[in-house]
Amino acid sequence: NTMPSVTANAGEAPTITPPTGDAPADLQSEDIIVGTGAEVLPTSTLTVHYTLMSWSNGAIVESSWSSGQPATFPLSGVIAGWQEGLPGAKVGGRRLLVIPADKGYGPNGSGPIGPNETLIFVVDIIAVS
Repeated sequence: NTMPSVTANAGEAPTITPPTGDAPADLQSEDIIVGTGAEVLPTSTLTVHYTLMSWSNGAIVESSWSSGQPATFPLSGVIAGWQEGLPGAKVGGRRLLVIPADKGYGPNGSGPIGPNETLIFVVDIIAVS
């Protein structure tokens, strides 16, 4: 299988090339842009831009870039794939996460996310507090 490929244009919405083949069984994390600012800790509150693509069909499900408004939330309050996959990233960085369903929305899915869907997130870290 091939991982999705992601553009490294800081400050602009990423372009994500959909992956092929079977989704990985384990959480995958890759820095597309290595940040140089404050580091994400498990206890951090983050401000991020993110794009979500489903592995199964390569469709963009949601992107904060389209609204132009980044999202802010405590890392402890989001899906396990983010809690495990984002610590160590730094402000200014862009990280690709491929999140299996058991660390995402599981067998029930959520809204536009179908059951047992592998999630592809590209997360740009804007601020950490």
